[in-house]
Formats: sequence, structure tokens, C-alpha cells
Amino acid sequence: MNGQKPRLLRPALIGGAAAGILSGIPLLNCLCCLWIIVGAALAASLLAKDSPVSLKSSDGALVGAFTGVVAAVVDSFVSIPFQAVNSAFTKRLIERLGAYLDQMPAQWNDYLTQRDGPVSIAWFFGGLLIAAVVFAAFGALGGVIGAALFGKKTTPAPQGSPPPQAPPPPLP
Repeated sequence: MNGQKPRLLRPALIGGAAAGILSGIPLLNCLCCLWIIVGAALAASLLAKDSPVSLKSSDGALVGAFTGVVAAVVDSFVSIPFQAVNSAFTKRLIERLGAYLDQMPAQWNDYLTQRDGPVSIAWFFGGLLIAAVVFAAFGALGGVIGAALFGKKTTPAPQGSPPPQAPPPPLP
């Protein structure tokens, strides 16, 4: 950005919080990847608004990747209260699939009984790590899109020389 360091933290936190909250709420989380792209584009828009120069694609990708990581953390914590709802939904879906499919493997029943308990710390951090990588990739894409849409600054038209000044009045 022409020698100026952009302030990435505030836009990434705002865009990541918005995307993470929307990605963690049941039914809205069906559009999870879209929320990440939109949140990163929002972060790029906020970054462009605070920047006196045009954003480069790399600036958008960087703020988008940070936005994706923030969104992964927020999503992981927002999803905790909805874990029971998501587990019940998944269990009903698999049971209905089992009723229609005669060839369901026996391991499906084992999977359903294992998923009824609370999530272990290892599963939580493993899911957080995977979500951070995937969300950072989608965030970088959204940041590049946001930089292309919102990051262009118009340069002022060069002005001609100022009009000549009138000579000072004569002294008496």
C-alpha cells in the first residue's frame, strides 16, 4: 500500500465476528462459506474506507484470511450452545436414511451412539484448526473480491496552475 501499513485488525475482527455468528447459528450455517466470503468482503470494504490509497488484491487476501480465522474461532464458540440441536438433527437424518436404505452398514448405529455425548477438547480444537484453514481460504477469496469491489480510490484530476494573482495596490 505504497509504504503505508494497513490496519487489518479492526476490519478483520468486525467481519470475522459477523461471519462467525452467522455461520454458527443453525439453519443459517447452511450458507457458511457464503457468510465467510461476505464477512471478508465487509472487512476489505472497512479497510478501504480507512485507507487513503487503493487496496491491492494482496491486501484484500490478507485481511480476508485474518477474517476467516476470526470467524472460525467465533463460529466454534457460537456453535457450542447449538450442539444438542445439531446432534439431534443429524441423528434424525441418519435414522431416516437408514429406514430407506436396506444396505446401511452397522457402524452407523455406533456412530450415532458415540455422538450423543459432549464434544471432547481434542475434537473441539481439531475442528477449530480445520475450520480456521478452510475459513481462511474462503476469507482470502472474499477479501480479494472485496478489494476489487470497494478498494479502488479515484485519483483527483490534475489541476492546472492557479490563476495569476492581481498585483498589490500601490502604496500612498
